[in-house]
Amino acid sequence: MTAPPATPATPAAPSATYRVQVQPGFTFADTAAWVPYLAALGVTHLHLSPVLEAVPGSTHGYDVVDHSRVRTELGGEEGLRELSRRAREHGLGLVLDIVPNHMAVPAPEHLNQALWAVLRDGRESPYAAWFDIDWAALNGRVLLPVLGEPLPDVMDTLAVVEDEKAGGRVLRYYDHRFPLRRGTEDLPLPELLDAQHYRLSFWRAARTDLNYRRFFTISDLIAVRVERPEVFEATHATVLRLLREGVAEGLRVDHPDGLADPGGYLRRLAEAAGGRWTVVEKILRRDEPLPPGWACAGTTGYDALDRIDGLFTDPAGVEQLADTYRAFTGVPDDEGGRWEPTVRRAACQVVARDLAAEVSRLARTALRACPQPVFYTQELVEEGLRELLVRFPVYRTYVRPGESPSAADAELLAEAAREAAATGGERLAPVVELLHDLAAGRTRTRTPDSGGAGTDARCEDGSERSDGSERSDSSDGSSGSSGSSGSDGSDSSDSSDSSDSSDSSDSSDSSDGSMGSDGADFLVRFPQVASALHAKSVEDAAFYRYTPLLPLCEVGRDPARPATTPEEFHAYCADVLRTRPATGTALSTHDTKRGADVRLRLAVLTEMPDAWRTWMAGREERGAALGSAPAPDRHTAWTVFQTAVGLGFCHSGRLVPAALKHVREAGLRTSWTESDEAYEKAVADFAEQGPCGPQVYDVAEFAQALEPYATANSLGAALVHLTMPGVPDVYQGTEFPVATLVDPDNRGPLSEPEPGTARSGVDRVLARLLDGAEPDGADEAKLRLTALALRLRRARPDWYGPGAGYSPLTAEGPAAAHCLAFVRGGGSVTVATRLSRRLEDAGGWRGTALPLPAGRWHDVIGGGAYEGRVPLADLLSAWPVALLTREE
Repeated sequence: MTAPPATPATPAAPSATYRVQVQPGFTFADTAAWVPYLAALGVTHLHLSPVLEAVPGSTHGYDVVDHSRVRTELGGEEGLRELSRRAREHGLGLVLDIVPNHMAVPAPEHLNQALWAVLRDGRESPYAAWFDIDWAALNGRVLLPVLGEPLPDVMDTLAVVEDEKAGGRVLRYYDHRFPLRRGTEDLPLPELLDAQHYRLSFWRAARTDLNYRRFFTISDLIAVRVERPEVFEATHATVLRLLREGVAEGLRVDHPDGLADPGGYLRRLAEAAGGRWTVVEKILRRDEPLPPGWACAGTTGYDALDRIDGLFTDPAGVEQLADTYRAFTGVPDDEGGRWEPTVRRAACQVVARDLAAEVSRLARTALRACPQPVFYTQELVEEGLRELLVRFPVYRTYVRPGESPSAADAELLAEAAREAAATGGERLAPVVELLHDLAAGRTRTRTPDSGGAGTDARCEDGSERSDGSERSDSSDGSSGSSGSSGSDGSDSSDSSDSSDSSDSSDSSDSSDGSMGSDGADFLVRFPQVASALHAKSVEDAAFYRYTPLLPLCEVGRDPARPATTPEEFHAYCADVLRTRPATGTALSTHDTKRGADVRLRLAVLTEMPDAWRTWMAGREERGAALGSAPAPDRHTAWTVFQTAVGLGFCHSGRLVPAALKHVREAGLRTSWTESDEAYEKAVADFAEQGPCGPQVYDVAEFAQALEPYATANSLGAALVHLTMPGVPDVYQGTEFPVATLVDPDNRGPLSEPEPGTARSGVDRVLARLLDGAEPDGADEAKLRLTALALRLRRARPDWYGPGAGYSPLTAEGPAAAHCLAFVRGGGSVTVATRLSRRLEDAGGWRGTALPLPAGRWHDVIGGGAYEGRVPLADLLSAWPVALLTREE
């Protein structure tokens, strides 16, 4: 028997990855059939969406129910191994997407056996430590907000039945199955319900009463306490085994910001995975570095997306569009008119409403972390928390129990606290100061003053309260500690009162030996809530309210910083090469709200804002003349028409769902939980009968006017992405121009294009282009560019690998700002045209030239050989991009 190859000490990073959304409609076997084409395209690894057992029918796989098995609907472990074998035959490896933060609360519930055991046996279950449950809040019960109506109104739909799949007698509610506590099976229904370790409730109760941590505000995704060693081992055993056995070679980590200790988790993962290439879904602000010490290659690439999109965005045009947008829509500043007021109002609404349960739990923990006597009410502490949380400009801090905050975290917390205290005045300032200290890992003693508000006397960092006691919060009738995790993954719940502790079997104090368990609990949970708030208020609310230019409202982008200069881009690339040269880069993902080609088409509007203003001014009159359904409001009209132009030609089956998702996420007139059916019908009617109705040809005509500049943006962004520092991830199908909208529109299965289209027979088209045929249209042009860049990247790691150099090239002449150029590894030069419509309006290149490094250079895209100072009008005469290689 041949011994398996030894695992390299430092596994190599991919040259490039190709993201595939595996799902029941596109299995491992389907993916294997595409392997020869993808290998010819030039990638080195297939990047698969989650492959572990998920909720049946799930098209994304992030709702895991069983970490021990590869998903049966995809082909099971044997199917995955066969895909791996097929990939290896063609020189490709696999990268797996893993979900450490949460699991599904499925229906039927027995699909998640770990959770099933907890619901059956309560906090005594060996799986109780798996999930982040505040047992004290409901006196040892778990709230299950699954009922369509309040419990008294659904009693006749509940019944005890035999269910062989669930293992015996269960409580049935439609598709749901709930386990029964031993010995309660024959009780009358009201008594049976009261005797369980869970409490069934109306789904709306999740907002205020939920006592388990969830993924953002999604109650059917329950948080997993992966910081505990035994939970980590159980939930990662299968994936780690697949890595050890060579089935896969790398990892993508979903949402690390939800974890108790992201840095600690990544260190443990890197050690267990043997240092294999790993990237994390971390969304960074422009001036925010990846936390130091994180054991990973870098991010999944939203920071690169931001810089690349910014290169093709004119900041002056953004300002003009914003002025036109405000005049056209008339929306108030804090409901979409201006970015900063909009995002602040959204944060205030989300923290007060959608995250009310999480804030209440934090407040109870904060009160328990204080010594007796405490004179702050639960309500006052919650108010202080809201004021502090809404002032976080980033996802979260990373303070660990027993450690001082980093300089960046300390500054962030201090600034947020100053703003919150100034807003709240004297009444709130002491509470904010207390919360700031807890969030920074400091505990305090308190003595009452004559006013009864309490006078604070700061202890040394990490000191324990003087009496060692817990404070019971009587506002909800509960008491005691909810438990938390120490920095080493051990449980830090205080068991001074066994009825109050989170887990009596894990009652050790926090790992640093000095900070009280409730202080550590707060320190862990505060940034988790901050992370959820940022995601929900920015990405899932404000991005749908503020819409002067839709591409600015994208994951990883900041509408306040819409553009990137070439100098800023070069500085970013130099930093990437210095700090994390194997980080991921991306232009489209399964989570982008619009695919790159839609965004880059709409970016052209920043170069012709007057044309957009004139076109939009005529929409209402034109619609009325054609008998179109009117828009319910001008904000919707602006957003839906801009989306339709981004698509290029309106498809009602795609635009209508996207428009409805937009207004629901915005939450201004309707929402997912408080729907206004009449308003939503008006939105759907308008989208179908306006942009996709009589005005469909108007939309197509305007979009066609953008086409040459959109193509220049698309090709330029693709080439920059594929040749800049980092590891590019090509999202499925985006080697062609793809006009996709927000999920689920962008998460369909990878499929062969329809016969007779320009993309049919992609393997044959690719082979023809690689043989030297000229591309026929924009579809083939992007495919050829992608393949040439990927294949060159794969063949020349000395030019593009983590150790390869990066040097800016600066054009000379009146149009120099329209050229982005750089040298990689001394052997290749990337050249891309920026803001091509503005360039055209100014009269073209007008003698602007690019001085090339010494040697003779060949353009693998446009052909021709060049040396010395090359006029850009010559170099870019056929295509708006060039990829030059030095002749050896």
